[in-house]
Amino acid sequence: MSTSDSMTSNSQKIIGLSVGEPAGIGPDLAVMIAQERDIKAQLVLCADKNMLIERAAMLAIPFEFEEFDPHNPHQCHSHIAVWHHPCEAPVTPGSLNVLNANYVLQALTNAAQYTYQGIFHALVTGPIQKSIIEESGIIFTGHTEYLAQQFSIPKVVMLLVGGELKVALATTHIPLKEVAQSITEEDLFSTLQILHRELKTKFNIPDPRIKVAGLNPHAGEDGHLGDEEIRVISPTIQRCQLLGQRIEGPFSADTLFLEDSLQGVDCVLAMYHDQGLPVLKTTSFGRGVNITLGLPIIRTSVDHGTALSLAGKKNAHIDAGSLKEAINTALHMNHK
Repeated sequence: MSTSDSMTSNSQKIIGLSVGEPAGIGPDLAVMIAQERDIKAQLVLCADKNMLIERAAMLAIPFEFEEFDPHNPHQCHSHIAVWHHPCEAPVTPGSLNVLNANYVLQALTNAAQYTYQGIFHALVTGPIQKSIIEESGIIFTGHTEYLAQQFSIPKVVMLLVGGELKVALATTHIPLKEVAQSITEEDLFSTLQILHRELKTKFNIPDPRIKVAGLNPHAGEDGHLGDEEIRVISPTIQRCQLLGQRIEGPFSADTLFLEDSLQGVDCVLAMYHDQGLPVLKTTSFGRGVNITLGLPIIRTSVDHGTALSLAGKKNAHIDAGSLKEAINTALHMNHK
């Protein structure tokens, strides 16, 4: 299919969109975002074209696209193109099928490689279902870790952006009982250096100011509630400060996110997933963006999961706001 009314200039950036779990709302969001005309980019949807056509029909959404030829990528001119990756099993919205796990990862891998080659300006990823991939026999803890492995990057940093608030994580998808032992001085220093560098280069912040949360209640209260702040976090921050970096802390997380505390702050580094993200998602859920720092590509994603119970339902009131924000954020980020 082609759309003569949606021809775009070759000078526009191309965004590769990995649609994600086919039984979830990723396909719904993809066909919804295809209706947007204020996104200044060409979108290449990496997914099964027939599955997208079926989902659009379920939602009663018109869906026209040009087929993307990976061998002639620059011949694509339409606002929306689909790089066909056939599913390995029939798709029923809301019903996971372990046979489609390889399909999900193949579409993601191909989109990531084309981004690395410079064909796509950025990779934007839709939600995936970690559990079904692991049930297929593939060790998988999330997009962040998978992409790091694909590019042989020993260390990446997960950053969530919602409005003016940026929250990075010192640890990501690990059990809470493993957090303390995972925060070492070298790993924390590496995290802060990646964060500091990429706030400068990818977000055009010349001299980033970063506040670091403590791990324990009241940031350890001088060692009475835990000594990780004294042994690990404070020495690491001092090490960064010797480099002339505006990195401060550790601060008690219970007051760190108050408006007054964040005045003039470019980013907060939380020690673990559920220390920082509940605050960000409370203020901006449905408009937040997940970003992976440290990769050789730009990668952004939605701030929500697959929402299986909503997939394929015409009146489910699904909001594509987070996906739109992820695309627009990627467009405004620099490679270096």
